[in-house]
Amino acid sequence: MKKLIFFVLLPLLFLTGYSILNKVHHNVELGKSIYSIVEDVNNNEISINSLADFDWDKGFLITPYSTQEGIDEQLGVHFKDPSNIDWRDDIFLLIFMKDDEVVQYVEIDRQGAYFKLGEKEYLTPSDDVIIIERY
Repeated sequence: MKKLIFFVLLPLLFLTGYSILNKVHHNVELGKSIYSIVEDVNNNEISINSLADFDWDKGFLITPYSTQEGIDEQLGVHFKDPSNIDWRDDIFLLIFMKDDEVVQYVEIDRQGAYFKLGEKEYLTPSDDVIIIERY
């Protein structure tokens, strides 16, 4: 009986621990802060590093209708998109990485705006501005 419990519980504990360790944080608070900035029509840019309270070294802006394959290619690693952005046009995703691992993501509500990084491929803490274009 002890062996049965061992062989049933051990894999369950392993899988539970594995999924907890690999869960990427959806940063809702950062999303609210960004929402407040975009809500003010006088703002035409967002300085991310002044809002982020965590360590990151790259931030990728994912546009509406991006496919899972496109996201993985842009990041250079696999990130299971929890937002289903490939079917949505109401949000952008902002995905943060630290040491080539995804650490957090934010769903950015469009609020009648389009977001760009200019000529940059991704954000860094020293080059952290997202441009807001309104239409």
